[in-house]
Amino acid sequence: MMLLSIFDASQFFQWFTENANYWFVFIFMVIESSFVPFPSEVIVPPAAYLACRNYGVGADMNVYMVVIMATLGALVGAYINYFLALWVGRPVVYRLADTRVAHGLLIDRQKVERAEQYFDKHGAVSTLIGRLIPVIRQLISLPAGLAKMNFLQFSVYTAMGALIWNAILGALGYWLSIHVDPDMLFDKIEEYNRYLSWAGYALLGVCILYILWNAFRKKKFKAGE
Repeated sequence: MMLLSIFDASQFFQWFTENANYWFVFIFMVIESSFVPFPSEVIVPPAAYLACRNYGVGADMNVYMVVIMATLGALVGAYINYFLALWVGRPVVYRLADTRVAHGLLIDRQKVERAEQYFDKHGAVSTLIGRLIPVIRQLISLPAGLAKMNFLQFSVYTAMGALIWNAILGALGYWLSIHVDPDMLFDKIEEYNRYLSWAGYALLGVCILYILWNAFRKKKFKAGE
């Protein structure tokens, strides 16, 4: 699980499950969706778990509102990256990616380049698909800003992708609320997070295969003309 080294994952998880509310879900999802690599997997599933179980602080939460607040937070965080890239431009973004601060946040030039290449290959829809792919998810808003993507289009695709991702995490929290006791929740979320990461990488692989197939088909079509 990709976490900042400034806190212990299990300690944060325990604190969050003792203090979770809609505002914390929103705030931490803003952080997760911006350039800070904070994992949504330790926010949405436990909040959904507490809401579904009507357990502890979850007694004041509804699982659907958890997903909605998480999606709104993800959208605001994406706006931060979008406008940062839009206002400062490509040279500054890449210079920032080369700084020690960025490296401390697990961001470097190669990751920004990867996100930009992904955006260039997939176009506007990449802002939707990219929300489902590890590593790409936090940075896909940067190339959208660099490309000056239409703001309304960016908002719609980002919101849709974030909603799908948070619905998956919310569904995971719901499933865990039925099958897992609170003292095993953290270990189970870590376990299923690996499965979600593999699924995201598989989606990335499918996208790459589609790009290659489409490029080969066009090349073959032109050769037959």
